[in-house]
Amino acid sequence: MLRMNLLFATYTAIPLLLLLQTCTGDDNLCTPSSCGNIHNISYPFRLETDPKNCGNHRYTLSCENNTAILYLYAGKYYVRAINYSNFTIRLVDPGVVKDDCSSTPLFPLTEYNFSLEDPFTLFKPKWNGSEYTPKVSQLMIFMKCPFPVVNSSLYIDTAPCINDDQEYYSYVNIGGMDSTDFMSMCSLEMMVMLHDKDYKDMSFVEIHREMAYGFEVSWHNIYCGKCRGCYSDETDNIRCISGYFRRVCYLNFGIQCIYLYASVPTVFVLLVIFHCVTKTLCGTPFVFAFLIYKWRKRHLSGYTTIEDFLQSHNNLMPGRYSYSDIRKMTGGFKEKLGEGGFGSVYKGKLRSGHVAAIKMLNKSTTNGQDFINEVATIGRIYHNNIVQLIGFCVDGSRRALIYDFMSNGSLDNYLRPSEGFISLSWEKLFEISLGVARGIKYLHQDCDMQILHFDIKPHNVLLDENFVPKISDFGLAKLCATKDSIKSLTAARGTIGYMAPELFYRNIGNVSCKADVYSFGMLLLEMAGKRKKLNALIENSSESYFPFWVYDEVSSGKVVAGGDGMEESDKIAEKMVVVGLWCIQMKPSNRPPMNEVIEMLEGDLESLQLPPRPFIYPEEVINDGEESSSMLIDSSESSSLIQNSC
Repeated sequence: MLRMNLLFATYTAIPLLLLLQTCTGDDNLCTPSSCGNIHNISYPFRLETDPKNCGNHRYTLSCENNTAILYLYAGKYYVRAINYSNFTIRLVDPGVVKDDCSSTPLFPLTEYNFSLEDPFTLFKPKWNGSEYTPKVSQLMIFMKCPFPVVNSSLYIDTAPCINDDQEYYSYVNIGGMDSTDFMSMCSLEMMVMLHDKDYKDMSFVEIHREMAYGFEVSWHNIYCGKCRGCYSDETDNIRCISGYFRRVCYLNFGIQCIYLYASVPTVFVLLVIFHCVTKTLCGTPFVFAFLIYKWRKRHLSGYTTIEDFLQSHNNLMPGRYSYSDIRKMTGGFKEKLGEGGFGSVYKGKLRSGHVAAIKMLNKSTTNGQDFINEVATIGRIYHNNIVQLIGFCVDGSRRALIYDFMSNGSLDNYLRPSEGFISLSWEKLFEISLGVARGIKYLHQDCDMQILHFDIKPHNVLLDENFVPKISDFGLAKLCATKDSIKSLTAARGTIGYMAPELFYRNIGNVSCKADVYSFGMLLLEMAGKRKKLNALIENSSESYFPFWVYDEVSSGKVVAGGDGMEESDKIAEKMVVVGLWCIQMKPSNRPPMNEVIEMLEGDLESLQLPPRPFIYPEEVINDGEESSSMLIDSSESSSLIQNSC
């Protein structure tokens, strides 16, 4: 009996110690450190040379050449000040030199880099008596445009400070912008952070002066302790947001926390549960630990490829989120936008209020190569006609991709109109085709790494609220260094009906960016409305081939734009068909590169000539894409060469 009472007393003491704890005093016994102009470096910060028991190791600073340095994600930043009263640290990019407005940051950084588990955040909920004021820094975007931007307060001219490229005009934006405000053909060079301030009517010289001052991040989260969340009150003390524990109060100096209060019923319930569970399941954790170890050892190899890639390309990655973050964004996966062979897409909202589309990938996805392709390619791209990858999730077997939300869905919905979708005008269809062409041209010719998409089709062209097209789904994409002339391809990639013939017939030519040109040509022809009429023709002739049929119809002078009889619509449709026929030439060398395709679309119809009639006659008809699906044909016999000839 006495033994059981002692056991119960022990079980009772443990949770009481946890509930009525005071913070450890080890940090208060440490002598503050100094580095250069930064004095009184104390908890939670520490220098690398400080004793191990001092500070929090997640907030370690280095002292290099008498300058305090913080390594944050993939960047290196000079520490200019630490404010222990409002829990912020002020940082400056080493590339920014004071009084030299031509100097620019070296390291990109946005709010999407930060996740809930990180030691730092851009948000510090501050209660001023009537409302929260959470932000400590805001976004700054560097852009280049091939033309001057006028009459837009969102674009701040950097001249004469930044003028290193005579062919482009350089601009910055403060606070971010919607995709509709991003000028066509402009490219996003870098995104960085500025300290929170009103930058209205400031010149770039004045803005650069603020860049040299630095931006702030907060370590406010460390003081939330066991709270679900906390905030700073009017006296800069930390207060707990109501939860299981009623209140926690942390002071700015001296002892970090006073008491942790809990209601009597809560304590009683916790004690009973703790006693029962401990008594019954004392040995169970060891059994579970062993089983989990064996399971992880067997399955961990499937995730090694992804983790190795993320570690080696950390400086190129968008923000990484945990699975718990994803659940919060989607509200428990409430609103499903669509589903396919890859997984499901849900509508979600980031902490900033930004609406996103979150693609949850199936757990059965082989070794994660498609996931790596998508993050590696689209993660480094910023273009008005390519969907923006905001972030990703790799959490055990769970993988997710977070994109900008496209409110008008995919182009496929408007080529086969159904309930709830409007019919697009020829002018709008032409604008969409031109936008897709510019996006493909950017992938082929304007990126540091040439990117071949291999799956251009209506389903992978998304439309924003203004019907601006965005190329999506880079799961089958291939990266090629611009200096490489030839690379290997060991599998045919794409969707039946849009795949270039060289992916099947090696005697036609090497695989290159011209495969995307072919897919774009098929897309153009479908947009012009001619593919829908192919099925009726096939019923009368089982040996008909789509390019032959379109070529014969155009060369015979038949009206291309059926129905409305408007001359301008006829011209638009005929131009799209003629350019499409050039793009689907059987030999890759006969297809124009995307920059010439754009010139043909923007030029006059009278200047276009019909291309030669296709000279290869496949033995089988490639049916309409109505029932087609993305496929990856793994076969050693299908090995081809990718040639960099764009």
